[in-house]
Amino acid sequence: MKLPAKYPSLNATKLSPDAMRTLVRIVRVAFPHPGFPDGPYERTAKKIADEASGSTWFRIELTQGLATISAAADGRRFTELSDDEALKILRSIEETVFFGFIRRTTVLNLYDDPEVWEALGYEGSSFEHGGYINRGFNDLDWLPDPRVEEAEEPLPERGALPYPLAAKTQPDATNGKARTASAGRKADESVVQAAAAAGPDELSGVGPSSGNARQEA
Repeated sequence: MKLPAKYPSLNATKLSPDAMRTLVRIVRVAFPHPGFPDGPYERTAKKIADEASGSTWFRIELTQGLATISAAADGRRFTELSDDEALKILRSIEETVFFGFIRRTTVLNLYDDPEVWEALGYEGSSFEHGGYINRGFNDLDWLPDPRVEEAEEPLPERGALPYPLAAKTQPDATNGKARTASAGRKADESVVQAAAAAGPDELSGVGPSSGNARQEA
């Protein structure tokens, strides 16, 4: 793709040092962390430039966007603006493809930087080190101490519930099983009663009354 000669900067394959400084400033203003050193922001800006170099479209968007940022600074360098002034400019372009590309690439790379992990107290992957249990898993010093003592104030008395509790009912399937089991027990009792009334079996002599029958014999 060949662009008009009046925009030679759009054909550049690498960003100028001034453009890179502007890009670093954009990332820092968009993702402000006072405790982060410059290194992660600079590496993230380089990653954005590298990603854009692989696509003519994104390279043009990035170059044009940086030129727009510089023009919006009213004759000053974007890197010289205060945080509030710089943020106001970024707010005005936050819906553009240019800023969306920067935001997406920053989210995927800034917080994957080991120097950022160190600043946040994250020790990185634990699998290759045998987990965290022997590596200070509870050594975070930026969380408040947990409250382990019991509260001194008494618990309020709520009293009875202001509504009646509904009786617990079982599903129809369960009731059906219960009725079947009850019917089975009644049938077994009927068989036993009938056997007792009939006396011992004639062939085996075994039955509820077999003992009495032998005594009578």
